[in-house]
Amino acid sequence: MSDDAIKDALKMMPYGFYAVTSRNSDDVNAMVANWITQISFEPRLVAFGLQKSAYTRSVIENGRVFTINLFAKDDREKMMSFTKGRSRNPDKMKEAQYTEAPKTRCPVLDGAAAFVEFEVTDIVDPGGDHDIVIGKPVGAVILKPGDASQTLTLPDIGWSYAG
Repeated sequence: MSDDAIKDALKMMPYGFYAVTSRNSDDVNAMVANWITQISFEPRLVAFGLQKSAYTRSVIENGRVFTINLFAKDDREKMMSFTKGRSRNPDKMKEAQYTEAPKTRCPVLDGAAAFVEFEVTDIVDPGGDHDIVIGKPVGAVILKPGDASQTLTLPDIGWSYAG
């Protein structure tokens, strides 16, 4: 515990650990993300926090599509190479093993348990260091059946991205 109760409380919130892939023409990217949630039933909408300085930010803004790749806890190593940004690992997509999602052509990373494809409906600047990307799902495929208890989360790898 620190002397910052807000930070400590926010770190108690469990977050998923996903790979978000994007495409703008021939430019593709993959990054890890954890601030992702469904925000509407009708229409179905999902939002995620995207750091303004992330390479993916411009890819999504210009390409207007993204895909969330979900991984099982047992497959965590398959997405760890995407934890480094393009500035630290500029060739990560050349080395990545993936196929293209059928509707958006965004990368579907090898080892993913499922993926959901999205078209961007809005990018909101709430005034912080992250923007909120809102997407409408346009397709999904379950590659390894399971449930939420088997999906990789940030606590599963012992990391925190909160506070």
